Amino acid sequence: MAIVHKTRSQLVVESIREKILNGEIKSGEPLRQAALAEELNVSRIPVREALLQLEGEGLVHFEPHKGATATEVSAEQVDELFELRAMLEAELLKHAFDNLSEDDFLKAEHILDRLAKQDDEDTQSHSGELNLDFHQHLYQKAKRPQTQEMVRTLNKSADRYVRMHLMLAGGFTTAAQEHRKILELCRAGKREQACEFLQQHILNAKDDIKTLLLKMEN
Repeated sequence: MAIVHKTRSQLVVESIREKILNGEIKSGEPLRQAALAEELNVSRIPVREALLQLEGEGLVHFEPHKGATATEVSAEQVDELFELRAMLEAELLKHAFDNLSEDDFLKAEHILDRLAKQDDEDTQSHSGELNLDFHQHLYQKAKRPQTQEMVRTLNKSADRYVRMHLMLAGGFTTAAQEHRKILELCRAGKREQACEFLQQHILNAKDDIKTLLLKMEN
């Protein structure tokens, strides 16, 4: 396995991103650059760069005279993110479909097996990543690099909502079942049904998350 060397800036981005996604940094909480720099043992420059990158991912918001805050979760944002995902990811699967091989299906199945074996300690930190790996594995042969980049950006913005769905909205069980169904349809060569089921899978998650958010607000 190749060793991936990450820059200090990349490590800072990943550290702050993880704090936001796992709830350590709450929605609406100010992100003090000096405090983060001290905590992460870096200068303010990589922290500033990290916050700008996370702004592009929709996790951080800059306001004049107030600085950076972790963005609020909202039902409206869930609608936009997941409806765009449903549309674009179904398009990627459609274009990848004829290029997928049995080896691809076996690798996707292996990802689902790993996801099913997540224990309580690892679930929060790895389930969202494995969920994303499964989806992206099916799209990798679409030969639509711009669409794939758009989907990657959307998935970064949607990651905390996906984690909420998996951990708090009962999505862990339903997602596992639906992933297997998507893989089954792909293996059977049922392109239209697979794409339609994928769209519904993403939209179902959207509805579950919105229901959870409304409960949290009341």
